[in-house]
Amino acid sequence: MIRVVFNQKGGVGKSTIACNLAAVAASRGKQVLVVDLDSQCNASQYLSGKGRVPQEGVTDFFKDHLYVSFFQSKSFASIIQATPFKGLFMAAASPELEELGPKLESRYKMFKLKEALRQLQGYDEIYVDTPPALNFFSRSALIAADTCIVPFDCDAFSQYALQTLSQGIEEIRSDHNASLRLEGVVINHFQARASFPAKAVARVEEAGYPVLPAYISYSVRIRESHFAGEPMAFFDPRHKLALEFEALYSCLDEGRGSSM
Repeated sequence: MIRVVFNQKGGVGKSTIACNLAAVAASRGKQVLVVDLDSQCNASQYLSGKGRVPQEGVTDFFKDHLYVSFFQSKSFASIIQATPFKGLFMAAASPELEELGPKLESRYKMFKLKEALRQLQGYDEIYVDTPPALNFFSRSALIAADTCIVPFDCDAFSQYALQTLSQGIEEIRSDHNASLRLEGVVINHFQARASFPAKAVARVEEAGYPVLPAYISYSVRIRESHFAGEPMAFFDPRHKLALEFEALYSCLDEGRGSSM
């Protein structure tokens, strides 16, 4: 199963959701890979624990495939690193990805990621964290994916972004990946005591988007988790947030998303 976490709007929690769902899967005994395609490297920093982000990663893989060579290209498996957490592995990003994207796109390399991920063996689940734009890397991820998860942060601008996002997903599905499914919208930064978040979620549901039934609350504890470099399943497994990520993962694992 290859899941892409994507939204063209920044700050909605893509990296946090990708890493924490992966951590829940790993805590349940699965072999899990997180692929970071965002030049901000948030997922890479989060999963590196208190150590340094690995120097080798997806940038090296894409650089090696940029030009046709008579020599054997670098395999994706060779750039995967173990994280400090059992069963959880990472293909790290770097800031160089931002300027590398247009060069890769001009040479039509958008299917290289799909080829690489489909050839990998030994992983039960793969989560791909994407940049906040429908660019070369997010398109490559959607072409490679089985499903897409969309974080929604109960903001008015997020509502406007959903329509554009769903159109982009439909374009990828029509042109490149007929089996791609929108697995569900993840409600993030939810504040149950405030009235606007509930209204925002209701509008998303009324528009026909498959909202997953497990919401993720707003809490400063997630920032502490970021600072510690430990997803909630390992940082504070009894905290409300950790239990919400567990519930969200169970929704996905049991196929309780409506899917589009």
